[in-house]
Amino acid sequence: MSSFETLLSLIAAVLAASISAVLIRATRPLLLRVALAKPNARSSHRIPTPQGAGIAVIAATLLAGGIVIAMAGSPDLTIPITVFAACLFIAVVGFADDIRSLPVVPRLLLQAAAVAALVFSAPADLGLVPACPFWLERGLLLIAGLWFVNLVNFMDGLDLMTAAEAVPITVAVALLGSFGHVPAACALVAAALCGALLGFAPFNRPVARIFLGDVGSLPIGLLLGWCLLELALHQQFAAALLLPLYYLADATVTLFRRIARREPFWSAHRSHFYQRATDNGFTVWRVVGEIFALNVVLALLAFASVALNSLAADIVLLLAGALAVGWQLRRFSRPF
Repeated sequence: MSSFETLLSLIAAVLAASISAVLIRATRPLLLRVALAKPNARSSHRIPTPQGAGIAVIAATLLAGGIVIAMAGSPDLTIPITVFAACLFIAVVGFADDIRSLPVVPRLLLQAAAVAALVFSAPADLGLVPACPFWLERGLLLIAGLWFVNLVNFMDGLDLMTAAEAVPITVAVALLGSFGHVPAACALVAAALCGALLGFAPFNRPVARIFLGDVGSLPIGLLLGWCLLELALHQQFAAALLLPLYYLADATVTLFRRIARREPFWSAHRSHFYQRATDNGFTVWRVVGEIFALNVVLALLAFASVALNSLAADIVLLLAGALAVGWQLRRFSRPF
């Protein structure tokens, strides 16, 4: 384990947390005037609340990550220009959607362009399945990445929800980077995103004073997806599935249930398991607390997968993760 890279990750996290908190304080008065989120069918809040804190979170992530990578001066730490550019691009798309709702098709096409930039910028010699044609694998990754970006957005419907999901994932990626399982630059950006979300958390704790908005949830989904893609491309498939497993299960099961019921699955709703939990008597603190605890368990299973490095262990650990997530979904779907 590199103590130097661990120190850099800590610096990136602390710097990002500071920048994020300062920017949120500075921009909140303006966002109160131009980006007020009014309660709708999907909302868990009851009073108009400003959104757009994602501007501060993403700015802090990219600034802190870029500064620390540049300061390190190591040939192994090159600033991922494509990642940063795609992140800024999808943040602009999200902000436009926050201010004035964009039509579904143009919005998806713009998001797909950002995801494609990341997927096709990955080294051609890195692949998930060697026997799979390059164009087919990258095309499937594009679809998966587009879904992941949107499911992170869909799941950002409760105070502290995104922090409860993303903080364990980013801590895990940063630590795995210290052991060489993902590129150092990816680990540092993950640490910076973790810090930026921690700086945002005091403003978003129940009852939230500000929300991320699409300007935050979309690029956060893109950055998390990139981190998980790097993990998978470095042959840690089980870990890349285990870390976001709760989000994947809640959003995907909800989507297919709505399709099966012939509901307009693209419209705002409150049928995610975490939303049903609050309707079933769970407090917001309890929901996000249990999800955070579950994500810590999933992160530990991911670490075990990397440490054991065997197919049999991966199958057992994935099964254990699936059972834990299934139990949590069932718990949320019943009255508390």
